[in-house]
Amino acid sequence: MRVLVVEDEVRTAAVLRRGLVEEGYAVDVVGDGIDAVWRATEIAYDAIVLDLMLPGIDGFEVCRRLRAGHRWAPVLMLTARVDVDDRIRGLDAGADDYLPKPFSFGELTARLRALVRRGAVHRPVVLRVGAVELDPAGHRAWRDGAPVDLSAKEFALLHLLLCHPDEVLTRTYITEHVWDDAFDATSNIVDQYVRYLRRKIDRVGAPSLIETVRGVGYRLCVPTDPPRPAPSAAAVPSAAAVPPAAGGRT
Repeated sequence: MRVLVVEDEVRTAAVLRRGLVEEGYAVDVVGDGIDAVWRATEIAYDAIVLDLMLPGIDGFEVCRRLRAGHRWAPVLMLTARVDVDDRIRGLDAGADDYLPKPFSFGELTARLRALVRRGAVHRPVVLRVGAVELDPAGHRAWRDGAPVDLSAKEFALLHLLLCHPDEVLTRTYITEHVWDDAFDATSNIVDQYVRYLRRKIDRVGAPSLIETVRGVGYRLCVPTDPPRPAPSAAAVPSAAAVPPAAGGRT
């Protein structure tokens, strides 16, 4: 397993490298955020140990850039800052785990093993299907770049659909993940909220993004690029229509 350690404090970086090598990892070490983004973009690491306070760009921005560039290596964020707000920022930026300094090296390696078991799973910070985008941390949504005002349940429903694009979700599955045990399963509340959501994210005159699968449930359709039309016969010159080269035989 190959791990990238991003740490600007030389002694800490050396301790991490030595300990991880003894655990059997192949380890690369960089000391600033810009190098970290370049390395993690060029090399498919199995995990990244990322310090928060770095020269160049900080760990938050490193994580954001990697996720925006579709680099999904699990990230364990390290920092001496223990504010809850910092932990929230790190996780919302795309980190998978958070370990405050000082830390036990045994705990760090255990967390690394857990992250490596999960693998580099596609998990974008902002969910996007076609022209619809949703930011779970910021509780914001857009259609064609324009903000969409959603209620809490509309947001939860759209979030669920975006997490399962092109999959048919039954009404039972939707109610289990968007509503709680107090929900009346005999009501048509799922259908009502799908209608509310369609009014806000569909284009006038275009097919709905949320397809009804009769007798089953709903599916968020992934747009496909329309096929290019084949050139018409009139647009393709025939051999007789091509003039002979200058000086050639007729």
